[in-house]
Amino acid sequence: MTAFHFDPYSPAVDADPFPYYQRLRDEFPCFWSEEAQMWILSRYQDIVSAGQDWQTYSSASGNLMTELPGRAGSTLGSSDPPKHDRLRGLIQHAFMKRNLLALEEPIRAVAQEVFGQLKGAREFDFKDVSAQFTVKVLMAALGLPMGDEAIVDEKIVRENAVLMVQSDARTRAKGPEHIAAFNWMKDYASKVIAMRRAEPRNDLISNFALAEIDGDRLDDNEVLLTTTTLIMAGVESLGGFMMMFAYNLATYDEARQAVVANPALLPDAIEESLRFNTSAQRFRRRLMKDVELHGQTMKEGDFVCLAYGSGNRDERQYPNPERYDITRKPRGHLGFGGGVHACLGTAIARLAVKIAFEEFHLVVPQYRRVADQLPWMPSSTFRSPLVLQLSTAA
Repeated sequence: MTAFHFDPYSPAVDADPFPYYQRLRDEFPCFWSEEAQMWILSRYQDIVSAGQDWQTYSSASGNLMTELPGRAGSTLGSSDPPKHDRLRGLIQHAFMKRNLLALEEPIRAVAQEVFGQLKGAREFDFKDVSAQFTVKVLMAALGLPMGDEAIVDEKIVRENAVLMVQSDARTRAKGPEHIAAFNWMKDYASKVIAMRRAEPRNDLISNFALAEIDGDRLDDNEVLLTTTTLIMAGVESLGGFMMMFAYNLATYDEARQAVVANPALLPDAIEESLRFNTSAQRFRRRLMKDVELHGQTMKEGDFVCLAYGSGNRDERQYPNPERYDITRKPRGHLGFGGGVHACLGTAIARLAVKIAFEEFHLVVPQYRRVADQLPWMPSSTFRSPLVLQLSTAA
């Protein structure tokens, strides 16, 4: 029998991780990956338990599979309570001041503008339009300078955000281009923060920079790294989420026809897409003590990968998990992470994707994938196609 290997940095895993996940869940639920030098947890219940037990499974050494320099311990996703609670409280305070309903109209205007370009198109790359939509929505929600006050072209913001989450499959680490993108984004974020502190507005960055609860405020480094991470995570998470949703609807005709005929089904289809094909595939933790699990001893100091994408397809949790079923209503899915580190931007993401596909389907009600094999983003953490060519032909 051939020895089983699981390399989360492998292009083969980027392309289709699910057969690997199946073997991990069935045969190696607590698996040491030599290539990644970390443990892989693949079953739903193990992942949920680890996500809730931050005292044992710490995020303070960084939560990305390949971490960016100086980020660990200073952001919401890469810190543990009590620091995490303090950051989350201040950031939630900033989010609450940004009324979600007030975003609906500008998001719809962006969707109509962007997807309106597709009128009459026979074939197009969904990535082109979704990237425009994602960056415009994030810029509006966060308060990044646009139009006449723009510091840089929005396309450059997106390119750097996407580079930040990628990794080099050969070295299994961040390459110089990924570090350069992170430094570029920090520089860009610091300029925006300075602008918003000088002239505050009702936007998230102004609210972060000035957020205060009982006299406690985020310090300059926390504001900078939180803003930098939000731009990165916002652009990539929302962009990847949209790409995977379009990929699922373009692959499963029955689901696409149902949501086009009845847009009220979109929220349920979105939740099933987050379960079935989440873009947030794998995040890491570090053990604060030895843990015995499934006959293995994971040692204090070891890194552990929580394979959310695998947990979402665990038949112990979801019947027929390999089936994309928009009537499923998958409670407790891990499409936005879980535990104390569940994503804070879920409400904005859900709203933006629902509006985007309502407007997209008015212009392009019928579409299918052109290619069977797609190029996938080289990232050990996130998963989405680099290109998604769609045809409107019957």
